[in-house]
Amino acid sequence: MKRLVVLSVLFLSAVAASADLRVVATVPNMGMLARTVGGDAVQVRVLAPPDRDPHYLEARPSMMAALRRADIVVAVGAELEIGWLPAAIQGANNRRVQAGQPGYFEATRFVELIGAGTRADRALGDVHPAGNPHVYLDPERMATVAKALARRFSELKPEQAETFQRNAEAFAEAVAARMPAWRNAAEGAPGVLAYHSDADYLLAALEVPLLGHIEPLPGIPPTASHLSALVNTLRDQDGVIWSMNYNPAGAGAFLARELGWNAVQRPAQVGLDGDAEAYFALIDAWVNALKGSR
Repeated sequence: MKRLVVLSVLFLSAVAASADLRVVATVPNMGMLARTVGGDAVQVRVLAPPDRDPHYLEARPSMMAALRRADIVVAVGAELEIGWLPAAIQGANNRRVQAGQPGYFEATRFVELIGAGTRADRALGDVHPAGNPHVYLDPERMATVAKALARRFSELKPEQAETFQRNAEAFAEAVAARMPAWRNAAEGAPGVLAYHSDADYLLAALEVPLLGHIEPLPGIPPTASHLSALVNTLRDQDGVIWSMNYNPAGAGAFLARELGWNAVQRPAQVGLDGDAEAYFALIDAWVNALKGSR
């Protein structure tokens, strides 16, 4: 009898585990959002390491294996993962997560994008015609995405719809509560020279001037002439240089020496298992990096 009870418990535990919504997120910040919205009703696997530029990953067998078992893939979208996610989904051979299915979710479809409608032309660099995809560093846009993700999770797991909605609302309320302090801390910041367009949404949300990009064109490494032009343009201004932890540090260090500015590198993503508090700490770190040097 005791053995039967143990077996019954194990069976029920297995059923409960299999009932979880199996989520595959492309980048850690989207994994954070899926975990925050889904709570105990989801299992989340993240494909991209937090220290890698998601533009330049390659589809790998481990990605395909994760997607093969997934109920839903949670992507950033706007072609950020265009170089590897479609191939990984094709290799997974899982109809549930194909584009156009309820199990395929793109965050950028639910918020207004900076630069939408840009002409697709390789001469202009690594541009995204749909708009700048890096919405995951804008807490307010992430709050909007959280509510859309709750609705999608509810389609796939209706019995947990109330929980998903409640979790998304709680995240949005936490963002709203923190935004005034973040904006107050950013008030008077001299401006930021960013390596790429990753931080554009965050700077706009904080109402901090974007002074330009170290890349002459998106995805194009800076040339000596471009760096010299930046020095000449910005020499008499104050500012700070921002780059992500996966960006080359050399150009930022050169500009910092020439301009007398602070150069700061920070992660663009939370850790693989990061939660909402880790995300808020990430935004805190970027806000604290706004200090100028003159």
